[in-house]
Amino acid sequence: MEPTILTHNLQRRYRMGDETIHALRGVDLTVQRGEYVAIMGPSGSGKSTLMNMIGCLDTPDEGEYWLNGKLVSSMNDRELAHVRNKEVGFIFQTFNLLPRVDALHNVELPLIYAGMKRKERVARARQSLERVGLGERMSHRPSEMSGGQRQRVAVARALVTDPSILLADEPTGNLDSVTSRDIMTLFNALHASGHTIVVVTHEADVAKHAHRIITFRDGKVSEDVANKEPLN
Repeated sequence: MEPTILTHNLQRRYRMGDETIHALRGVDLTVQRGEYVAIMGPSGSGKSTLMNMIGCLDTPDEGEYWLNGKLVSSMNDRELAHVRNKEVGFIFQTFNLLPRVDALHNVELPLIYAGMKRKERVARARQSLERVGLGERMSHRPSEMSGGQRQRVAVARALVTDPSILLADEPTGNLDSVTSRDIMTLFNALHASGHTIVVVTHEADVAKHAHRIITFRDGKVSEDVANKEPLN
């Protein structure tokens, strides 16, 4: 089976004054369809840079990134924008919701950018919100919701385009411990239904839900192990 994510010799360098920062130093990585992967590492280890590569927010200086058999690392900005909208569902620590509109409109947004007709996109947004347990909160704005509910809206928005991968960046970073467990339980259910999930986190308790834990250090993969007893 063709992997969902395949990278070969990914390298990324940044200039900071007179200094060159090697954020990625030849990363080879394969993620199969349906895997649940956590990426960990200290600040400056390269995990956030890798997340930007996987999410098509950045391109490597050297190496290749393949997503569903397509060479993403050679795409132009327009092509990358299309892939981001169609293939990647983003879930951020800060939710990134529009404060002035309700949950339904927030979830609709990716479909508006994709040019979908209103009737179909509203139906899909409603279905996505119901899937994350917010069927009765569709008309509420973010300010009228708890942190956990806002994150569920963000998850629904990530799901609405039926993406190849769900990419979560510190998804419980702004939540209390009880709400964090609820969100990770939702992630477990999404994985069980067949979604490919990549979570970037520094929290060991979050990573323990994944079935595979990859640790970065100094721009390289320092450890890649199966989690034989993931948290449910």
